[in-house]
Amino acid sequence: MSNPQQLRYSKEHEWLSGAEEGVSTVGITEHAANALGDVVFVQLPEVGATVAAGETCGELESTKSVSDLYSPVDGEIAEINEDVVNDPSLVNSAPFEGGWLFKVKTSGEPAELLSADEYAAFIQS
Repeated sequence: MSNPQQLRYSKEHEWLSGAEEGVSTVGITEHAANALGDVVFVQLPEVGATVAAGETCGELESTKSVSDLYSPVDGEIAEINEDVVNDPSLVNSAPFEGGWLFKVKTSGEPAELLSADEYAAFIQS
């Protein structure tokens, strides 16, 4: 399992892309997707909603359980991935590509996020 080096990771297993024009993309890691099992339903925050780093902003339901989705940054939801809403299995099949969850216009610095290597060490401990 590889974690893209250019992303940052939360201890809640979300990833965050670098901001492009102040907007970052958020998804869950391959590790989280594998632990969840087959994702069958995704509840995402509404466009325009305000999110806070470390706070719940949605849910992922799998054949095993329901898990909270956390925002890794403070900001405003700029876009949600309708493809994932319509086909939640994208979270499992392409967590770093087509399975992204939402885009957020960030305000302030991200919470304490991990590098790819730090995240790999975290999930192994």
